[in-house]
Amino acid sequence: MGKEKVTIQDIADALGISRNTASKALNGSDSIPGETRNRVIKKAIELKYKQFAYMETESLMPKNPGNIALLTQNMPSMSHFGAKLISGLEKRISGEGYNLSIHIVRDIERSSLQLPNNFEASKVDGIICIELFDMEYTKLITSLGLPTIFIDCAADMSYPDLEADLLLMENEHSTYFMTKRLIEDGCGSLGFIGDYNHCKSFNERWAGFNRALAEAGIPLDRSQCVLEPDREFFSESDWMEQRLDKMPDTPSGFVCANDFIAVNVMKALKNRQIAIPEKIVVAGFDDAPESRIVEPRLTTVHIYSDEMGITAANMLLSRIKEPEQPYQVTHIQTKPLFRESTQAAR
Repeated sequence: MGKEKVTIQDIADALGISRNTASKALNGSDSIPGETRNRVIKKAIELKYKQFAYMETESLMPKNPGNIALLTQNMPSMSHFGAKLISGLEKRISGEGYNLSIHIVRDIERSSLQLPNNFEASKVDGIICIELFDMEYTKLITSLGLPTIFIDCAADMSYPDLEADLLLMENEHSTYFMTKRLIEDGCGSLGFIGDYNHCKSFNERWAGFNRALAEAGIPLDRSQCVLEPDREFFSESDWMEQRLDKMPDTPSGFVCANDFIAVNVMKALKNRQIAIPEKIVVAGFDDAPESRIVEPRLTTVHIYSDEMGITAANMLLSRIKEPEQPYQVTHIQTKPLFRESTQAAR
């Protein structure tokens, strides 16, 4: 009699894992940790299981883990968006045998165009940049010649000048849709609050807001907007109230660049005894946890942060494998969520 064929159950028994886990590992399922998948493949080669019978273990297993460097000006854990994005990102790259190292770019390093002290380009396979919106610092990073992806970028970035991949959440169309809905629901005047030069995402939200006004034949009234540079926002405890007090006329509603700004606008309006949404409506962007607990709950736009992390990882891994491919500019769809803070417009 011939020798019995090796089965998935044989591999599972040899490793002390379930047959289901072994099967998923052999089929490349993302739900299986990279370390477990590598062990299963190695055992399949040793036992000469099916298509693995003629493979060499060394040719399939990574000799040393790679390293992906994340450069950012703020700790990702400080925002719900960053924390969830990093979770999806790390999950994806670890499955491909890469470690993630985080490097904080301080203001002095950004202004002097210096890389973080603990960053060594020679030990990095790829770079992911989050919340780095300085044009000159962007050029410093891309000049390293390493596979790089930016998640958001400078507001005035010209895509042909960016020698890297770029990933953004979809900003313009969702803000346009939300603003158009407020106009259709009865808002005759709307103001925008946020520095549209802060980053590309804010700039696209500003563009969507203006497109909705233009299509409705509503002229933009800058006196009903708060567009000061980002560094000035909330420099004083009553900064927003001061800006509202300077407005000759309060609009029917405010569309804000993000939820953090929107929540502070709501506080300032309440301090002036302006009822939301009865007297004025407010909308934000991000679907931050605060948007769901503030009263009234905030109309906003949901971002699929975890999925953005996975997409960023896929884009960077693809760039590492094929460095000569054309650069990509990718938007991940977002979803407007209408809540109580704009219900009076209806």
